[in-house]
Amino acid sequence: MPELPEVETIKNALSAHVLNHTFTKIEIFIDVCRYPLAPLLDKELCNHRIMELRRRGRYLIIELDNFRALIFHFGMSGSLRVVPADEPRRKHEHAVFYIDNGMTMRFDCPRRFGFIKTCVLSAPGAVPSELAELGVEPLSDEFTGKYLKRRLTGRKQKIKTAIMDNRIVVGVGNIYANESLFLSGISPLREAGTITLRQCNELVRHIRDTLHKAIAAGGTTIADFKSVDGSEGKFVLQLNIYGKEGKPCPRCEDTIVRNIVGGRSAFYCPGCQK
Repeated sequence: MPELPEVETIKNALSAHVLNHTFTKIEIFIDVCRYPLAPLLDKELCNHRIMELRRRGRYLIIELDNFRALIFHFGMSGSLRVVPADEPRRKHEHAVFYIDNGMTMRFDCPRRFGFIKTCVLSAPGAVPSELAELGVEPLSDEFTGKYLKRRLTGRKQKIKTAIMDNRIVVGVGNIYANESLFLSGISPLREAGTITLRQCNELVRHIRDTLHKAIAAGGTTIADFKSVDGSEGKFVLQLNIYGKEGKPCPRCEDTIVRNIVGGRSAFYCPGCQK
């Protein structure tokens, strides 16, 4: 699913098309994705200037000048694209936002696991109450080795599951958790509470570096992800270990193995990752 780098890529690309513009009309073509789409028909969402686009974890927030905001989550295969208003609608484009520049923003979600929620903000730039329980941003100053060590202390769950827990840190999806643990030399099977402060410092550093590189590459396309202009994420070309079961480790002669941790695939090198 689109994770932090993919949503950041969408936000950056979308800003050029919608920032300081207005939605003149919104159409929906099904009743429900993960949640009902009828709230998008609220007239307060139209003819109000789009003040800001921002990301919180894997959520995209579009804020209007009347304290209204839209929260997008892309589920497993959701995406947004911007095309002229007269372009034919695709089968899975379930919501179409008409922009005052003659373009449209279209929410495509084949599996219907994504959603669009509407909300009223308490102040300009405020975090929607729906996202208030999320943990720290991994690219923020709050995300440090000391913070991570404190949150991991006493936890018996596997470290890979812990760094994918959005209550601890947001947006470290499966691909980026695998890659960061490999670069840190930490097995995804380790109990979270056994990770030392030194290892936490290394892990934080590699999570940050991995996410920055993925953003610079436009995200990672394994199957479905596409940005606003239809381009695919190129970080897949830089993957060290994800999806490479049975292949030689890029650091040693051991063979990459795959295990299931917390219901998700964990790829790791038994020789490099302890």
